Amino acid sequence: MKVVVELCQRERYAQYGCLAPETFRMHGEEALMYDPNPRNARRDQVLRAAATCLIQAILVDRLESQHATAEASPP
Repeated sequence: MKVVVELCQRERYAQYGCLAPETFRMHGEEALMYDPNPRNARRDQVLRAAATCLIQAILVDRLESQHATAEASPP
């Protein structure tokens, strides 16, 4: 699983940390630290955190989907 957070579109980072604390955590008051490759066992927590983001700044598996689509496309 791949996770990307568009930091320029940030909003209420602490909320993500509560929903998926092993993946998202605050460093100080403003900086978000996150695991870009969380274990699959944390998938439900990460998806819940992504769903709470009103501006859709958390992207989950998007990179894998684009890679799979590119491989499936004929040359």
